[in-house]
Amino acid sequence: MDLCRYNNCICKDSLVTASWKPYSPAEKAARAKAPPISGEALRDMSGIEAMQALAAGQYHRPAILDLLDGDLIEVGEGRAVFVLEPSAALLNPLGTVHGGIALTLLDSCTGCAAHTTLPAGVGYTTLETKGNFVRAIMPDTGPIYAEGKVVAAGRTIITAEGRITDSQGRLLAHGTSTLLVLGPKN
Repeated sequence: MDLCRYNNCICKDSLVTASWKPYSPAEKAARAKAPPISGEALRDMSGIEAMQALAAGQYHRPAILDLLDGDLIEVGEGRAVFVLEPSAALLNPLGTVHGGIALTLLDSCTGCAAHTTLPAGVGYTTLETKGNFVRAIMPDTGPIYAEGKVVAAGRTIITAEGRITDSQGRLLAHGTSTLLVLGPKN
């Protein structure tokens, strides 16, 4: 079952078409005080449990999301959705959002989608992420959504695809990732 923290979120054919509202100052303050997720806690939870706990705000979001001011907002088996509101802080010299931001979102949504398929004590790392940018992301684009879905999950390799869309569902970027499953350490 998917977990969505936003009441106004509507998933249509598993593609996010929501209008997202940023956290209120009180919500931001509460989330900032959430404890970081420890390695021990991660080892004791399945991937889906860990991702659901992060999406629900039980743990502080990963540092990269602090840097980008993005959030993990939906989690399901083999699926993860992030949201980010572009800002002037993310621009390249040409005045568009830097392509590295889109690639970071693609890597994050596909990696977290893969993580949801893993049992407790098993991790992963990205071997390759490839992205295609099809529409410029501007600081006034509004919220963008990065949805990752697992395509195939094997014992050692997981492949996933990601799509970045705006709030009207227009495709901004898409890509694929290949991830290596890391077994438990003895």
